[in-house]
Amino acid sequence: MGQKVHPTGYRVAVIEPWRSRWYANKKNYPRLLAEDQKIRDYVRKEFKQAGIPRIEIERTSEAVNVIVHTARPGVLVGRKGVRVDALKKELQEITGTTCHLTVREIKRPELESFLVAEVVAEQLEKRMSFRRAAKKAVQTTMQAGAKGVKVQLSGRLGGADMSRVMSEREGRVPLSTLRSYVDYGTALARTTYGIIGVKVWIYKGDLDPGQKLDYKFPLGGVARGKGELPPISSGRGPRRSNDGSKPRRS
Repeated sequence: MGQKVHPTGYRVAVIEPWRSRWYANKKNYPRLLAEDQKIRDYVRKEFKQAGIPRIEIERTSEAVNVIVHTARPGVLVGRKGVRVDALKKELQEITGTTCHLTVREIKRPELESFLVAEVVAEQLEKRMSFRRAAKKAVQTTMQAGAKGVKVQLSGRLGGADMSRVMSEREGRVPLSTLRSYVDYGTALARTTYGIIGVKVWIYKGDLDPGQKLDYKFPLGGVARGKGELPPISSGRGPRRSNDGSKPRRS
């Protein structure tokens, strides 16, 4: 089951926060949902080089707050904030209401699955060997501190006549465990012989019961109590004794 369900959607409301946070009645819901998609499509299209893996949208009765997570905030902000002002105007035209823009920098882009997938897709478009591109992405992510990573490529790999699926994996990626923080991202490589799909899963550890992700913190962080950042566990269960039984808790 874990292989067929979207890893992010599977964990929403358990450890993952909603990417769109607002309430609407039956009449306005479809319009606002389409509006959210327009906002995301526009920002990603206009600022493709900024490395934007995640866009969160919050709505009140009076305004819309768009939170953009970017690996290169300088590209998004521009000189003296000129590009931010222009983006605010465009978003206000799309929504028809007041828009506030919040830019949050991603400190470790190597641990963001969407950005890793985009890097692999870019390398494939530059005619790099697909095996080399996948292995390089896996090594870079593991060196950055991930507990496990899986990269999957599908399409006419190497220009072959028949499409196939190839995957490179290191560490463990527990897809069925809800408390496991698995970041999932996809990208498309538009090559001369067709489109190649890139999927990336990055496992960053397990969260304690009651913990939830909060993207205000570094490493896509974990928030608990008054905003401290507790360590994410390795994902291993309690140690067993030599006879295989679990140790008693005092």
